Amino acid sequence: MSDQLTLSAETRDKAGKGASRELRRQNRVPAVIYGNKQEPELIHVEEKALIKLLMTGQFFDSVVEIELGGKKQITVPKDVAFHPVSDRPIHVDFLRTVKGA
Repeated sequence: MSDQLTLSAETRDKAGKGASRELRRQNRVPAVIYGNKQEPELIHVEEKALIKLLMTGQFFDSVVEIELGGKKQITVPKDVAFHPVSDRPIHVDFLRTVKGA
């Protein structure tokens, strides 16, 4: 792991295809944070900020600090799904990590 990147996020209360499409129309990317024996959290991030981090070339080799509701969660990006034609990110998976582990 080389760098620590920061990404702000907001929680989302709806899951599914329709809710995700609505978020994408608003230039938001649906995402999920899972792991560390906690319930998965449904979130969404700003597409422009995510693309900026993806273009660093170190996104998957970095620790991503997600600011969510005033709290910070340390995560590792596990997967990014891209649209097959436009190459826009359409979903992101983050894995929680434990400090000191």
